[in-house]
Amino acid sequence: MLGARGKTGSRVVPRLTGLGVPVRAGSRSTGTRFEWADRSSWGPALEGAGAVYLVPMNEHVEADVVTEFTGAAVAAGVRRIVLLSARGPGGRPQDLQAPAERAVRESGVEWTILRAAWFAQNFSEDVFLPALLEGELALPAGEGREAFVDVADIADVAVAALTGDGHAGRVYELSGPEPLSFREAVRLIAEASGRDLRYTPLEASVFRARLAEQGVPDALVSILTDLLGDIANGVGDHADDGVRQALGRDPRPFADYVKETAGAWA
Repeated sequence: MLGARGKTGSRVVPRLTGLGVPVRAGSRSTGTRFEWADRSSWGPALEGAGAVYLVPMNEHVEADVVTEFTGAAVAAGVRRIVLLSARGPGGRPQDLQAPAERAVRESGVEWTILRAAWFAQNFSEDVFLPALLEGELALPAGEGREAFVDVADIADVAVAALTGDGHAGRVYELSGPEPLSFREAVRLIAEASGRDLRYTPLEASVFRARLAEQGVPDALVSILTDLLGDIANGVGDHADDGVRQALGRDPRPFADYVKETAGAWA
């Protein structure tokens, strides 16, 4: 299991162990050592593994590296790969994730692709949390909407795909039950936490300048600005039924996530 310390991976591991499934948790700092840039770490991480949860999006891994790793996994005996990807416009993946999806599809083993919407936990665990703790979330997303998905739902689908039947060759578009604007999301957080919080739309150029002043790498500045611009342009303004397809239940509403997580913004 790669990305074991990430938002989804840290939830997938205990679910698998709770089912009695042996797990090798790969990361750079805990468990089995794994680094995308260090190919010598790949073999020990893959040894004896029958299935892999693949999370290249955490580090924006280059496409050829994912392709190479997928080949190494198959050669090591892996027979099932579950890829965490990201949903884009028109039922397609985000452009950054398309090469990884292609590598998995062409691997020759069972595969499942999870195209996730923006994580609800971005508001409470990183990315947006520091700004919210300061009282204002300012983004170039306009009044565009996104169907934020709870990472617990992603983890449940990942576990089902890693351990169960009927998921091979499936692409699950995973989102929350309804699209929300950032303004609506911040309002719900403010109500739940009792904080005076606000959302402010920014011009993309202003957002870029602010991130640059904070020392954010140029490549990441461009990625974040473009993805938030997609939301402003309506790319995320729809809910998908991937959670129901995979699990037979509805995804968790954003409002429920906020109520249970209110302490994060206190």
